[in-house]
Amino acid sequence: MFDIYFFLLLFPIGFFVGQYLEWRHYQSIQKREEKFVNLVATSSKEPIGEFSRIRDIRLVQGSAVISVDYFKRILAALRGFFGGNVRSYETLLDRARREAILRLKESSFGAIEIVNLRIETSSIYKGKGNQIGSVEVFAYATAIYI
Repeated sequence: MFDIYFFLLLFPIGFFVGQYLEWRHYQSIQKREEKFVNLVATSSKEPIGEFSRIRDIRLVQGSAVISVDYFKRILAALRGFFGGNVRSYETLLDRARREAILRLKESSFGAIEIVNLRIETSSIYKGKGNQIGSVEVFAYATAIYI
């Protein structure tokens, strides 16, 4: 009986701590995105602006690995049973994608524009029954310096 009470006590604590940490990560992402709001990153192969003097062109990259917590896994399993959007995984992928693009922009300090942006995703750890454990998002592009 003690095990059930222990679980019922830890479950809401873990859930709310996870929600708080996710909220803090989103706040961090938003603050860092404000710094790079003027650095355009596009999937276009050609630069948007007219640049008469291109000094340098470099390949830049950024990656992020984010793990799924057990509470999101439980919610995803319930959603898989009943059907519909799996919001717990949507927020996971959104955070990972935004973090990877931010790291890409941070690695291209001084660039005027980023073109040919590509994003790859993969699950790098499979839990029991092929459940997603961690997701990696890898972003790469070409940075243009004038």
